Amino acid sequence: METLKKKYGFVTATAMVVGIVIGSGVFKSAGGVLDAAGGSLFTAIVAWLVGGAIMVVSAYAFSLIAVRVEKNSGIVDYVEEAAGEKAGYLMAWFMNFVYYPTLIGILAWLGGSISATLFGFTAASATWYLAALYLVGTYVLSILSPKLAGQWQVSATVIKLVPVALIAVVGLISGLFNGTTVDNFTNAATNASAGSLAKAVAVTVFAYEGWIIATSINSELRDAKKTLPRALVFGTLAVVAAYLLFFLGLSGVLTNNRAIELSGSLDTSVEAAKTLFGNFFGSAVVVLVLVSVLGTLNGLVMGGVRGMYAVSVRGKGPKPELFTKLSKNDATVNSGFLSFVVTLFWGLLWFGNFEGWWNGNFMDTSILPIVFLYASYIVVYVFISRKLTDLNVYQRYVVPVVASLGALYLVYGAFTSDEKMFLYFALIVLVVTVVGFLTYGGKKQAE
Repeated sequence: METLKKKYGFVTATAMVVGIVIGSGVFKSAGGVLDAAGGSLFTAIVAWLVGGAIMVVSAYAFSLIAVRVEKNSGIVDYVEEAAGEKAGYLMAWFMNFVYYPTLIGILAWLGGSISATLFGFTAASATWYLAALYLVGTYVLSILSPKLAGQWQVSATVIKLVPVALIAVVGLISGLFNGTTVDNFTNAATNASAGSLAKAVAVTVFAYEGWIIATSINSELRDAKKTLPRALVFGTLAVVAAYLLFFLGLSGVLTNNRAIELSGSLDTSVEAAKTLFGNFFGSAVVVLVLVSVLGTLNGLVMGGVRGMYAVSVRGKGPKPELFTKLSKNDATVNSGFLSFVVTLFWGLLWFGNFEGWWNGNFMDTSILPIVFLYASYIVVYVFISRKLTDLNVYQRYVVPVVASLGALYLVYGAFTSDEKMFLYFALIVLVVTVVGFLTYGGKKQAE
C-alpha cells in the first residue's frame, strides 16, 4: 500500500485549526446568532461562549485519544478505535459524501458572493460563476500540489486574522466612545425572530467548525502524537478569544436591528468594515475577508481530497486500489476527483435554497452536517470513559460527559430551529449511510 509522507509540522496543523475555523463563519454568522438569540446581545455573547466551550472541550477530548492513535485520517481512525472497523468506515463515508462536500460548496459560494460585491456584479449568476472558478481552482491546487496547498494555508491564516483584529479592536473602541455598544446591550432588537440560547448556539456551530479537519493530516504530521493535541487545544482557545472580540467589535459599529437585517450573509461584516474605515479602506478589509474565506475553502479541500483515500486505505468500499493510488507528487488524485463530483451535487442542493426548491423552507447545510458530526463524536467520548483507564478522573469522565452534553445540546438547538428541514437532511444522511453500508467489503490493506 502506498503511504503519505511526513511533511507537516505544528505550524501547519495549528494553521489548519485556526485557519479553517476562522474563515467565513464568524463573518457570516454574526447577525444570525443575534437573531437566533431573540435580538438580545447578552444572550448572543453567551451563545458564542457556550459554542466555543463545546468546541474547546471537544478538541481536548479528542487530544486524549489523538496521542494514542496515529494512522491515516484522524476522526475516522478514532471512531474505528472506539467502535470497530465498520463504524470507522461509515464515518469516513459520511465525511467524504456529506461533511466535506456540503461545506466546500458553501465556502465556494461565499467566495463568489464577496467577489461579486467587490466587482460590482449585480446579476445573481455572477456569484455562481465565480464560485465555480474558486471551486475548480482550489481542487486543482490541492490535487496537483499538496505541499503548496499547505503553504497557502499557513499564509492565509496570517492574512485572515487582519480583518478580524481590525474590526474587533477599532469597532470595540469606537463603540465604547459613541455609546453604541452600551445601547446594544441595553436594548434588544425589535426585528428579531423568536429565539433561544439553544438556537443561537446552534448557529455558532458553523463559525466554530473546522478544528476536526486538522486530524485528516494526522499521518502526514511529524511527531503527530505531540503535534496534533497541542495544535487542537491551542488553536481552539485562540479562536474563542478572537470571536468574542470580533463580535463585540461589531456591536460597537452596527445597531442590533441593523445586524439582524443583514444576517444570513457576509453583509454584516462588509458594512461594519466600510462604516469604520470608509469605502476605500473598507473595501480593502473586504478583500482580506475574501482571502479568509478562500483560506478556509483551501483547508476544507485539503481534507476533502483525502476523503475517499481514508475510506479505501482500509481495503474497504468500491475500488480501494483505485482510490489509494497516489500520484508522483504524493497527492490523492482519484480521491480528489470524486470529492469534486460529490461537492457539485451538494452545491446543487444549496443552489435550490435560492430557487425555492424547498417550498419556502431553507435547508441550511452550513449547520446540519456539523451537528450530525458532533453527534457521532459521542461514540469516541464513551470509548474514552470506558477504555482509557490510565487517565485521571477529570480526563476520563468529566471531559467526555461534558463534551457529550455539548453535542446533544447542539442537536437540540438545530432540531428546534427547523424541525422539517432537520428531518429531510437526516433522511438524506440515512440514504448515504445505507449506500456506504452496502458497499462495505474488500480485503484489509497491508500495513
